[in-house]
Amino acid sequence: MFLHRKELIHAVDVGTPDAKFGTYLLEQFGGATGELTAALQYWVQSFHVENAAIRDMLQDIAIEEFSHLEMVGKLIAQHTSKIDQTPIHDAPLFKLKGGGPHFLDSQGSCWTAAYIQEGGNVVRDLRANISAEAGARQTYEALIKACDDEGTKKTLVHLLTREITHAKMFMKALDQMGKLDDPFFGNVPPDDTVKLVFNLSQGDDARGPWNEEPDFKYIENPQPMGGMPPAPINPDDEKTDSAMPTKGRKPAR
Repeated sequence: MFLHRKELIHAVDVGTPDAKFGTYLLEQFGGATGELTAALQYWVQSFHVENAAIRDMLQDIAIEEFSHLEMVGKLIAQHTSKIDQTPIHDAPLFKLKGGGPHFLDSQGSCWTAAYIQEGGNVVRDLRANISAEAGARQTYEALIKACDDEGTKKTLVHLLTREITHAKMFMKALDQMGKLDDPFFGNVPPDDTVKLVFNLSQGDDARGPWNEEPDFKYIENPQPMGGMPPAPINPDDEKTDSAMPTKGRKPAR
């Protein structure tokens, strides 16, 4: 069951409408890092999570993201409230489609479900969610830097803050499972190359804990171990001169 309350989860109060900035805000409504993406991603993930507490967390955050989508939509609506006074070159998307939010990003590309990351494994999903929150936070920071309206900035700072909170929640869930800093998950064990690290970008090399003992074995000068691959076999391919028998071939002129 869903129940929508008309009061916003956090205040939205634009002082000076700016339809051009409203175009930028579309990134968080219909863009890859936007609130719709996050809301649907966490919601659909919850359907295959057996752990009741983590499932509940995902559902709580998903609904909050829908509330944030509503906030961003209200921001866009307020910023485009004077679209009739806005030159078409400042906000062509809104001049053509009308004011208010649309499921487009700031470049006019339609929202797509391809933005959603979910794979039926709770560890994989929680890690993807941390990345999603990081992407949204970066976008909000860029929006804040591009904004002159104090009321809008206050709302955007709140939205940015909640991304940090959600990322921390996902990290706590992974930590509870013992998977915060453990790269292994799933049911297929790795092969014997799991600790090998190859120096494949050579010249003025730098080292760090990501390629040092005891967790890794550093291969300074890696050599190919797979041999030459077999030549392709394609009976439908066109035959070149080099592949034709030499007997009876006319000399080239």
